Amino acid sequence: MSDCLFCRIVAGEIPARMVYTDDTCIGFLDIAPYHRGHSLVIPRRHIADGTCEAEAWNEVAAGIIAVSNLLKEKLGATGVNILSNAGSVSGQEIFHFHVHILPRYPSNPGMGALAQRDVDADMDLDALYVQIMG
Repeated sequence: MSDCLFCRIVAGEIPARMVYTDDTCIGFLDIAPYHRGHSLVIPRRHIADGTCEAEAWNEVAAGIIAVSNLLKEKLGATGVNILSNAGSVSGQEIFHFHVHILPRYPSNPGMGALAQRDVDADMDLDALYVQIMG
């Protein structure tokens, strides 16, 4: 879909800081992170949201696990929140199925802190990318 931001990222028309790729999905750093290392995993094909078809979750499962473990290993996160919004009322802004991987750190634990942006969340994304991929 030429008007879908994520389809354009998949097609290579828009740059992204890729942290994972395979035949069915890609993972990249979120440009408006809530937590340091906040990443997205999306299927390569366009699917509006994760409630459209069960197969969509199979397409992103390996990416979710790989990105979660990468962020824990490279950034020292001790846990992750994995979530996906379905529909505008839930907070979905881009209508291409995507899963948020939110690294969590001992300094800001728990569900109450999930939606609060960490003070260092939007640090230099290029430097963060080097730390993750280096």
